[in-house]
Amino acid sequence: MLHDGLYRGGLALNESRQPLDATSPQPGTPPDPELMGPAFRRLCDVVAKLRSPEGCPWDRKQTLETIKPYTLEETYELLEAIDSGDDAAIVEELGDVLLQVILDSQIGADEGRFSLLDVVEGLADKMLRRHPHVFGEEHAETSEQVSQHWDQAKKSEKRRESTLEGIPAELPALARAARITARAARVGYDFPHRAMLFDKLREEFAELTAELFSHGNVPKIPASVDVEPTPDTPIEDSDQKDRVEDELGDVLFVLANIARRWGINPEEALRRSNRKFQRRFEYIEEGLKAEGRSIDEATLQEMEDLYQEGKQAESAADEE
Repeated sequence: MLHDGLYRGGLALNESRQPLDATSPQPGTPPDPELMGPAFRRLCDVVAKLRSPEGCPWDRKQTLETIKPYTLEETYELLEAIDSGDDAAIVEELGDVLLQVILDSQIGADEGRFSLLDVVEGLADKMLRRHPHVFGEEHAETSEQVSQHWDQAKKSEKRRESTLEGIPAELPALARAARITARAARVGYDFPHRAMLFDKLREEFAELTAELFSHGNVPKIPASVDVEPTPDTPIEDSDQKDRVEDELGDVLFVLANIARRWGINPEEALRRSNRKFQRRFEYIEEGLKAEGRSIDEATLQEMEDLYQEGKQAESAADEE
């Protein structure tokens, strides 16, 4: 039975999968059930077999707790694939995320807690409740109105005591900061004008520099490669370290709020900067490699020249 452990029958595990038709006549067309049904059942059979006494020792010993890191890892790999624009990679990583859903559900079924049927039916029911403008009598012409319907339905379902309750604690910190401030803004607790956030940023930045430098006076050092490198010294005093961490967190919190007020995803903004720096740093390595040199043989000036060269090459490519 399904509830006793997902799908126990169905296609043989070695039966060839038929290719799905990737073209749809119009957006919103569901997959062909004659293809999708057997394919999905086959996947469930594979996972059930892995968890069976005759299956894989690694899969058999997993619990919902032990599988958590892999679920998070696969999610980030999917984001990376989406950023790459590589459809083959996206398909593969979507499959890995789907595997986590199937495997978690199989574990739940094996422990007699819940099944994939509970997950799928619960999700379908929730989508119906959360979209009354599609499946009910409500009307919504804009995405803002849709969000209002969603929030109202969610609020009635969850019956939470706090406005901020329910924001996942495991979210990346910048994303969670944006979600927290957005939730507070829904009940009117927000800066009346978004430009006011820059005064707040200057205030928080001044408090950070006051903790890092004597009287908050940042040394006037030109941004030049000619400056003699000065080794960084970690903060030894635990109380000061706590204060610096607190003030730095406040700066990051305001930056996440600024991103939200301009409709920018702070996580995506930082990922973009990470990718940009990585590309340009790899340009440095490739340039030195072309000269038969390794990066640890180059001077800071040589590396900076190559970095700027890579930056200009990117700008020229963007203009083409």
